[in-house]
Amino acid sequence: MTDEKAWRAAVVAGIRAGKPPAGPAEVHVDITNGCNAACVTCWDHSPLLREARPAAWKRQRLPLATFQALVDDLAGLGSVRAVVLSGMGEPLTHPDVYEMIARIKAQGWHLTLMTNLVAADADRLQRSGVDQLLVGVHGATPATYTAFHPGWTEQHFFTLCKLLRAMSAAGTRVRHVHVINADTAPELVAMVRFGQLFGADRVNFKLASLADGTEGCAISPAQRDLLRQELVPRARAMADALRVRTNLDLFAAQLQAAAEDVLHTTPMDAVGCYMGHVYTRISVEGQVLFCCNTQVQVGHLDQGPVSAHWSGPTWQAARERAARQEWWPGCERCGKFEQNVKWSKRVRSP
Repeated sequence: MTDEKAWRAAVVAGIRAGKPPAGPAEVHVDITNGCNAACVTCWDHSPLLREARPAAWKRQRLPLATFQALVDDLAGLGSVRAVVLSGMGEPLTHPDVYEMIARIKAQGWHLTLMTNLVAADADRLQRSGVDQLLVGVHGATPATYTAFHPGWTEQHFFTLCKLLRAMSAAGTRVRHVHVINADTAPELVAMVRFGQLFGADRVNFKLASLADGTEGCAISPAQRDLLRQELVPRARAMADALRVRTNLDLFAAQLQAAAEDVLHTTPMDAVGCYMGHVYTRISVEGQVLFCCNTQVQVGHLDQGPVSAHWSGPTWQAARERAARQEWWPGCERCGKFEQNVKWSKRVRSP
C-alpha cells in the first residue's frame, strides 16, 4: 500500500470510528482582514452588507511571530500535508506574505494561495515556490468583472489578465474561481474560454454564498433554470472541446440543491461533513475553526496551540454533531463541498 493510500485508509478508519488521526492534514491560515477589493458577494467587504465591518477589524493582520509559532506547532504534529494561505481579505497585501510563504515551503508542505492576484509582485511570486494559486476571477469581460468588484475599473481587469498570463508562462499552477451571482451567471460559457486563453489548470464554479444583505445579488430563479438547462451543458461542451478541466459536475449539484431556494447551495444531508477529521482554519484573531464556517469555533490560540485543541472535548463534540448531521447555520452554503464529496465517497465505499 502506498503512503497516500495508507494515509487515506487511516483517516477513513478514524472517521468511521469517530476519532481523528494525529492532527489536521490541511490547515487554512488567514493572515489579514484587509482587502484591496470589495466583491459584491463578500461577507466582509461587500458594499451590500447591512452592517459594515469596523475599520479596526479591517486593519488586523496576523503577526509574523504568531505565524511562526503556529508553523512550529503544526510541524510538531507531523500530520500536515498542505497549507492554504488566505484571509478575510487579500493575503498579498500583508507585508510579510512572501516570508510566510518561504516558511511554509521550508517545511515541505504543499501551499495554495487564495488571491485576487491584482496586488501580486509577479517576479517574486513566481520565485516563491507556491504550488498553486486559487485566483478569484469572477468574470470573463471587463464589464462583468467590474460589476462584481464595485470600485474597480477595467484597468484592474487588464492587470489581472497580465498577471494570469505571466504566472501561466512561468509554469505556476493556477486555478480560476468564478463565484456565480446575478452579475456573473450569463458568462458561464465564456469563463471556460477565458480559462483556456490564460492557461488555467482548472476552472472552478461555485454559487455565491450570501447573507447579511448580499442576498440581493443572488441569481434569479430564471437564471438558475437557464444555468441548469442551457448554460451548464454548453459550458461542458466547450470544456470538452478545449480540454479545459472544470468542476461543472459539482456546480450542477449546487444548482440542483438550489432548485427551490437559490440561497441553499449544498445538499449536506446527502454528502455529510468530514472536515473536523482532516482540516482546520485559523483566523487572524486566533480563532481555531472546525471548517471554513467562521461560526464554528473549536478553540483559540490564546487558550493553547492547535495541537492542544485537536483532541479536546470541544473539537470532538463538533465532530460528533457533524456525524449526526445536526448542521450549523451556514452549512447549507458549505464552502468545503468539493472536499466533503471526496471524503463521502471514501467513507461510504465498502
